[in-house]
Amino acid sequence: MKYTITHTDGAARRGRLELAHGFVDTPQFMPVGTVASVKALAPDDLTAMGAQIILGNTYHLMLRPGAGLIAEMGGLHKFMAWAGSVLTDSGGFQVYSLAEQRKITEEGAVFRSHIDGSRHALTPERAVQIQTQLGPDILMAFDECPPSQSDRAYHEKSLERTTRWALRCKEEWLRLAGPGNLFGIVQGGLFKDLRERHAQEIAALDLPGTALGGFSVGEEPPAMWEGVQHAAPLLPAHKPRYLMGVGTPEDLLRCALAGIDLFDCVLPTRVARNGLLFTRRGRLQIKAARYAKDPRPADDKCTCYTCRTFTRAYLRHLFAAQELLAFRLNSIHNLTFYLDLMRGLRAAIERGEANAYVASLLAGFADGE
Repeated sequence: MKYTITHTDGAARRGRLELAHGFVDTPQFMPVGTVASVKALAPDDLTAMGAQIILGNTYHLMLRPGAGLIAEMGGLHKFMAWAGSVLTDSGGFQVYSLAEQRKITEEGAVFRSHIDGSRHALTPERAVQIQTQLGPDILMAFDECPPSQSDRAYHEKSLERTTRWALRCKEEWLRLAGPGNLFGIVQGGLFKDLRERHAQEIAALDLPGTALGGFSVGEEPPAMWEGVQHAAPLLPAHKPRYLMGVGTPEDLLRCALAGIDLFDCVLPTRVARNGLLFTRRGRLQIKAARYAKDPRPADDKCTCYTCRTFTRAYLRHLFAAQELLAFRLNSIHNLTFYLDLMRGLRAAIERGEANAYVASLLAGFADGE
């Protein structure tokens, strides 16, 4: 992996990652393909909207269809017919979300499958082994992600364990010498001194990239923005910075200004399936009756296939009729909207106008439909 920063504007960075499956321009949003599929979309949809890198998940893929099968099929890229880059999450967040079905020890996490209740164990070594079988361009260290409301003592204990797990992940990654670049994860919740301490510990491992974990796990958005603004500059300046599982368009814009390079979140496709569309004038609930005869596109400034081709009236009809096409068209629009935000921000950073670009967009979001 090669990472080059071409422009800066304040803390915001315009860069380029060179990976085995192509270039990734940053700041960049990664559509989430949890089980080797971005829900409702095919790879050519993602290519058409300009996606460069997508995310897959260790926990879900180890359960179904199994990392061994994917390796036998030629790896995740070939299995899902995706020519771009892939980042795999280690499964740490799923361990967090399975609070009622798992037990964490120094060795790793033992949990029950959400599919059939079967018992599984995931250790730092196993997480790296599974990801290596999947064959991603970027793989993540196994971490513990505590809820934001956890007390300081728990956050401190958790980050200490995450450091020990990261070292074990690095040792296994070096032993396997497989494809992909291992990123470490910095925890610490909203405790600024813990973030500082953990950033130093993870930086000392000298991994190819670094992520911020433990944000957007229950705290209010302003608290998260403040925490990221403090934590992002703590990460190595010459390596890519990834903010995990975040978030809304506002989150992406504010956190990119703080110096974040990579983002992922299920939000744009999840809400698309519930009839919510993001536009430059805020959120649009396409299922609302007032759009039944609306001849306008979802967003008249959007050039995606959905907005070039269909009216709000038609999109509302599809959703009301429970037609599967609604999922695809809404998802195409929302992901294009996210990717366009990042394209526009990259251009603004190059011009030295990042703050003005973000301020203009945030003002437009507040206007409402």
